Amino acid sequence: MSARESHGLHAHGDEDLCEAGMGLYARALRKGSVRRDDGETAPCLLDLGLLHPDMDDEKRLVPTAPTVALPRLLRAFDERIAEERRREARLAEAFEPLLRIEGSHTAVTDTPTIRGLHGKGQIDLAITEALAKASDELLAIQPHNGLASKTLGASLERDQALLDRGARIRTLYQHPVRHTPPVIARYELLRGDVEARTLDEVTERLLVIDRAVAFVAASKDRTAALEVRTPALLTFFVTTFDRLWRLATPMYPEAAHRPSLNGITPRQHAIAALLIEGHTDAAIADRLGLNIRTARVHIAKLAATLGSESRAQLGYLIAESGILKHKGAVE
Repeated sequence: MSARESHGLHAHGDEDLCEAGMGLYARALRKGSVRRDDGETAPCLLDLGLLHPDMDDEKRLVPTAPTVALPRLLRAFDERIAEERRREARLAEAFEPLLRIEGSHTAVTDTPTIRGLHGKGQIDLAITEALAKASDELLAIQPHNGLASKTLGASLERDQALLDRGARIRTLYQHPVRHTPPVIARYELLRGDVEARTLDEVTERLLVIDRAVAFVAASKDRTAALEVRTPALLTFFVTTFDRLWRLATPMYPEAAHRPSLNGITPRQHAIAALLIEGHTDAAIADRLGLNIRTARVHIAKLAATLGSESRAQLGYLIAESGILKHKGAVE
């Protein structure tokens, strides 16, 4: 088998030195030479000039000294790098007049788009860097996941620095947060233009900073996110936030009372709507930011208020009571 045929069984980059090649080269250095047949098992050594035929014995290969081989290989890399830079300069020169053309139909795709972020460390760093440059506004949607009190301290200083620069902060939560003391205490510590409102249901986590960059949760456990700078998507996020904001109930600085209607609380109205849609207790809890035990307590209270003795009867009584027709009156 020739060296070139052997190369197919020993494939790797033309400029790489594999483990087998390293071993054979080291043996050649120690012994002064190796058999020519051995060289066919590592053709990269011949390609890189690390082994060459012995002028005194055609059946042997002798090594090139490392002090000679390494500078030669590095010089070849330098020459290739220099050629790539010359090519880069030629491309830049060719595109320079094109970049000045106005009215290009490719403007929509010329802006930075989306970057994936993985791991809470990378996500937090990207958000911190974006907030450090912000001076106008932070819009946030924070779904309730039972972990709010564990992460509040880390962002308090960051948010206060943003407020100190004259920016405003608007945050949407789910209704259970209204009864979470650490969240309320955090808002009492912040100084500046900061407001919070709540809804039965919100989207996954969303941060929009100065309407220039957004961070969107890409996994349920928040270990993956997307950094978005596409103008069309940013406009969509801001519009969605504004519409949800108008529907939400104020929580801070002035908390609005959420009145009951005919003995049915706003939380029970939200649960009734989901029950009618056929959702399970677990799905209802997830949608409303509750743990399943709390959701079942609310379901039991709703059943008691309507006089229901079974799940099937509860659905019927909800429909017959007409309470969902009046839901807007209690929001």
